[in-house]
Order: sequence, then C-alpha cells, then structure tokens
Amino acid sequence: MTTIGVISDTHIPRRGSKLPEILLNKLSGAHMIIHAGDLCRDHVLYELQELAPVYAVLGNNDDEYLQTILPYKKIIEVEECRIGVFHGHGYSGTAAENSRKAFRNENVHCVVFGHSHIPVNTFHHGILYFNPGSAMDRRRQEKCSYGLLQVHGNNITGEIITL
Repeated sequence: MTTIGVISDTHIPRRGSKLPEILLNKLSGAHMIIHAGDLCRDHVLYELQELAPVYAVLGNNDDEYLQTILPYKKIIEVEECRIGVFHGHGYSGTAAENSRKAFRNENVHCVVFGHSHIPVNTFHHGILYFNPGSAMDRRRQEKCSYGLLQVHGNNITGEIITL
C-alpha cells in the first residue's frame, strides 16, 4: 500500500513564510507528496522534497520560476493506479468541472485538483475526484485541511484531514 500526502493552495508568502510545522509532521510518513498548485514560491517545493518525492503542477498564482519548471497537468502512476493532477483553473467552469474536462480521455483512477480551497472527496463515474482544500488559506471553510490518498493495487481511497 502506498500513502500519498496531498496539499494545494499554500499561497506562500501571502499566507505565511513557510509551511506549518504541524503539516510537515503529518506529511512526514507519506511515501510521496502531491501539491496541486499555487505553491507560489519554489522553496515550498524544496521544503516538501526533504520529506518525500514531490509531484506538483502549476497554479494560477505561481511565480515566474515555477512557471518554467512545473507542468500545467500531470499523470502519475502509483502501483496500478493512474492519478491525474491539475490545479483546476484555465477552463470556464468550477475547479471540479475543469478537472473532469482536463482528464476526460486519459483513463485515470483519480483526479487531484485544487484552486477552489474547498475539500472534495467523491467518486464520479468510478473516478475519485479529490481536492485537499488548503493547508494555509481556508477562505470560507471552517478549517484548513490537507489530504491523504491510499493506493492498494488498482484501488484508491481518499481522506480529508483538518488542521
């Protein structure tokens, strides 16, 4: 079984100068980490890479340097699962609708997205759509959050965890 830590929309430095220690501690047991965009600064990527391999995509607030190194969307293969990662912006529609459009012909088991800062953990037509919310910018949510994905063979489940 593979455990994946999932975060999005950290918005550093607008929401803080670095990731919260409590979040780093909780992610430290993950086999890998997915960041679904809006890191904003590259040091977030390097901080996470000290914990586990990181797969990140470009968000609409990421700086010029991140725009040169991060893909707009990505597919990761974990065990027997294909996981699509996309921030959620760029099409006309909600982040969830945009994420469905981004991977509609890609044969994925899960789509991880962000952008809305609203946690989502739901299956639609057999695909898990997973938004961890934001670990640093809760907006209209009661609490900040992150997520964990568990992959076992071709099965994938998600959990949203509040901070």
